[in-house]
Amino acid sequence: MHEMSVALSVVDQVEQAARPQGVHGVRRVAVEIGELAGVVPDALAFCFELACAGTRLEGAELVTRSVPGRAHCAPCGRGWDTGMPPDMICAVCRAGATELLAGRELRITEVHWSAAPTAPGPAPVPQSEES
Repeated sequence: MHEMSVALSVVDQVEQAARPQGVHGVRRVAVEIGELAGVVPDALAFCFELACAGTRLEGAELVTRSVPGRAHCAPCGRGWDTGMPPDMICAVCRAGATELLAGRELRITEVHWSAAPTAPGPAPVPQSEES
């Protein structure tokens, strides 16, 4: 399951970005996943939760956005969504797609840091009741 290695990589990259900024926690991480990237979003979410355990990302939400595969035909200039499995033949001129424009993405697009934990204040002193 390569989703675990992807999840570990996301956690590692966010951890590295958090260190120099003194961030104590992460609330949410947003990731774009191309439909041709070979990553199953539900499997990634499961692995992400496991990968976050014991890190400053523990409890963070993973938000995924799917990016459709998109191809472009150089001979006739047509663009189309490739679908899955990808259709790489131009429906107009029957040429093979010369350029894949989108669909292989796998990138972190947003990280929402948590507020720094506040130090607990002094415990209230119990008041004695006088009658």
